[in-house]
Amino acid sequence: MEDEVFEQIISVLNQLVSWIAAGAMMFGGVVPYIPQYRDIRRSQNAEGFSTYVCLVLLVANILRILFWFGRYFETPLLWQSIIMIVTMLVMLNLCTGVRVATENNTKRRSFLDFDWKYFWLWSGFVDYLQCVLAFTAVAAYITYLFLDSILFVEALGFLAVFTEAMLGTPQLYRNYQNKSTEGMSIKMVCMWTSGDTFKTGYFLVNQAPIQFWICGLLQVFVDLAILFQVYYYSRYPQKPVSHAVHPSSAKAL
Repeated sequence: MEDEVFEQIISVLNQLVSWIAAGAMMFGGVVPYIPQYRDIRRSQNAEGFSTYVCLVLLVANILRILFWFGRYFETPLLWQSIIMIVTMLVMLNLCTGVRVATENNTKRRSFLDFDWKYFWLWSGFVDYLQCVLAFTAVAAYITYLFLDSILFVEALGFLAVFTEAMLGTPQLYRNYQNKSTEGMSIKMVCMWTSGDTFKTGYFLVNQAPIQFWICGLLQVFVDLAILFQVYYYSRYPQKPVSHAVHPSSAKAL
């Protein structure tokens, strides 16, 4: 009798831990944007937020959702992508509104102008939404055509997670060029390192497709490399530099 009760308690605890881990996977990625959203809204200044990173995250998560149709994976990972897409659209809406309100140039730049000089520098949120919908439609149609190809499906999954995994490398390279990490938030780097480590562990434990955990390990490696740069350049400063954008501004902004 006692053994049965103990087994039931263990089963409930395991289920509870599983739910908590799934919830952390779905919502953990958007947590850093909450204070950033509030800061931008309060200050009406979006200069520290890179909308190009929103572009990368939108592309990566749209491709991940399309990959799900070719090869099913953990449902929390699917919801994570949906929630991240919504978050990026919300951030784009805020940043566009702030930029238009403070911009002296009154000339409207539209997605339908198809002017590559102003790609992802449009005047209205609707233009960004049109671009995202157009990309989603084209990518979905191509995926539909090649959904029976295992090679295409696996390549699609790798492209989706690899795009997100490489998001921190521009900051890593910029730090190397500048020989400094001045202007970066160490707390945010540590938060991303712990988050990427947890995410990679989740992929491994739940036997996610190989693309997920390989790129998760790559993300952790990039995070650790940036942390090493912080340590190295603080001990061996070489030259004054202009302010760099923190990796969280590159990864999660």
